[in-house]
Amino acid sequence: MTDTSQLTAPTLTVEAANGVTYAYRRFGESSDGVPLVFLMHFRGNLDNWDPALVDAVAQKQEVILVDNAGVGGSTGTVPSTIKQMTIDLIAFIDVLGLRTFDVFGFSLGGFVAQEIALLRPWAVRNLVLAGTGPAGAPGMHGWREDIQRESRIDQSTAESLLYIFFAQTDTSRELGKAFLGRIFARTDDRDEPTTAATRDAQYDAILDWGIPDITKLERLTGISQPTLILQGDDDRMIPTKESHTMVGLIPNARLHIFPDAAHASIFQYPEEAAVLVNDFISEQSSAV
Repeated sequence: MTDTSQLTAPTLTVEAANGVTYAYRRFGESSDGVPLVFLMHFRGNLDNWDPALVDAVAQKQEVILVDNAGVGGSTGTVPSTIKQMTIDLIAFIDVLGLRTFDVFGFSLGGFVAQEIALLRPWAVRNLVLAGTGPAGAPGMHGWREDIQRESRIDQSTAESLLYIFFAQTDTSRELGKAFLGRIFARTDDRDEPTTAATRDAQYDAILDWGIPDITKLERLTGISQPTLILQGDDDRMIPTKESHTMVGLIPNARLHIFPDAAHASIFQYPEEAAVLVNDFISEQSSAV
């Protein structure tokens, strides 16, 4: 693929066997031909990915950004379970003919990333999990009252995104404002906004994923892929402790905690996160 940017890459579409037409962007180039598939957060579409992060990753990896079924420019209906979201994502992967790929899952996308790693262990090579947590763990059954209030409003605002994604410090909020400027920099061929129906179905899926069930934590031991976990030191949406749980149970996992950061640590420190991701994938590729 041509070496381009999140700000200029064309929005492509492809119809999968499940009847869904998926909107996606694909750019950059991997030396070994293995792409990195990015899976988005709650209520996010293609344009919510920080170009400072994905463009830096795309200097070393081919990246694929995708709206899952019913989200943004993709057709179909947003399911209310992570399992069905995963099945929908696999339909997209299959129509692209990807037999080997890496996965980057952020927040809700990290739930789907865990599932696809378990359901397609022969296809997923490396796994990156950012600002996310495991099914059934204590503290995963929904969000605290203030995060619910700011995240489930009809229309997200700059202030609500700053509150949810960034630490309540001057330094973190200033970096958050810079992030907001970057994600609105694209002016042509912007993705379709997500809807209230998307919000409600996705939150149902989040609640279902988080129903307390300690036995589900054992599933993490089945993730055989090398795994990089990225998190802020004070995530109030998906508690930072959940990342410590994952790194303790996924057999080949490592954890990086960003300081003075909350849920969107990867957008607060996009260049640093990109270096960590590219170095991790390069290291794992050279070890094979």
